[in-house]
Amino acid sequence: MERSIPLREWKKAKTKQALLHACLELIGEKSFREVYVEEICKKAEISKVTFFKFFPQKEDLLIYYMRLWVTDRLLELADSPKRGLSALRHVFQKVDENAKQHPGIMLSLIGFLTEVKMHPCMPELTEAELHLYYPGKEEQAGSLVPRLDDLFRRCIEQAMADGEIAADADVNDLVMGLHTIFYGAYLTAHIYQSQDFLGCYELHAKLLFR
Repeated sequence: MERSIPLREWKKAKTKQALLHACLELIGEKSFREVYVEEICKKAEISKVTFFKFFPQKEDLLIYYMRLWVTDRLLELADSPKRGLSALRHVFQKVDENAKQHPGIMLSLIGFLTEVKMHPCMPELTEAELHLYYPGKEEQAGSLVPRLDDLFRRCIEQAMADGEIAADADVNDLVMGLHTIFYGAYLTAHIYQSQDFLGCYELHAKLLFR
């Protein structure tokens, strides 16, 4: 598969991946604001000029991370029998797992979103990136629309069809509520100094769907 992709494009994909991994390692429990481009470049052994060629703003790394994260969840659910509330729990469980690996990334995303007027558009992945991150599933991953609201909407509609949620509930209101939970429950757990992020998500979801 790799041979069909020009070496130059493959190197670009690997460079972006190296920068993302370096950023995640440096964040740890810190805020994204505390991680400087110079540090990321030094760790990834890549120049600042190259960094800004791929990510015009440092915050674009966060959007890139979110793009991959949502795509990962969509692929997992596509290959899983989980649907409705079970699928939502899977999403929340993955946030919990990521919080243990990279504690500062979710708070950094929340902080970033407070500074923009709308949820940022997810970047397109190149053919090389699809091969790099999703070998064997390139076409499937490339066909997915990485939008949280679409993911939430599908889960809610499945839950309604399965009788887990009242059929007359307002889907748009529930999608908005899930966005509130996705970011807000994590922040609440952080404020209460709790590491049980999944428990906090489940508590808030129970209140939304009761």
